[in-house]
Amino acid sequence: MKARKAKINRTTSETKIQVSLNLDGEGKTDINTGFGLADHMLTLVAFWAGFDLEAQCTGDMYVDAHHSVEDVCLCIGQADSSR
Repeated sequence: MKARKAKINRTTSETKIQVSLNLDGEGKTDINTGFGLADHMLTLVAFWAGFDLEAQCTGDMYVDAHHSVEDVCLCIGQADSSR
């Protein structure tokens, strides 16, 4: 079976993101979006779904968490569809 993993980088005027996704992982995570609730929820999803997820984000948190959370989730979706 083909490996189901991908790495995505995304840079916008609001964020800089690196995501690595392995759908056949073990639930391991290394997540830092800059927003604790998003980090916690993404960690739980990856753990219970059994996929490995690394996500690092530098964003405009002085505004709010909106762009960071939105763009990280877009990258995860893109990683899943790019395999």
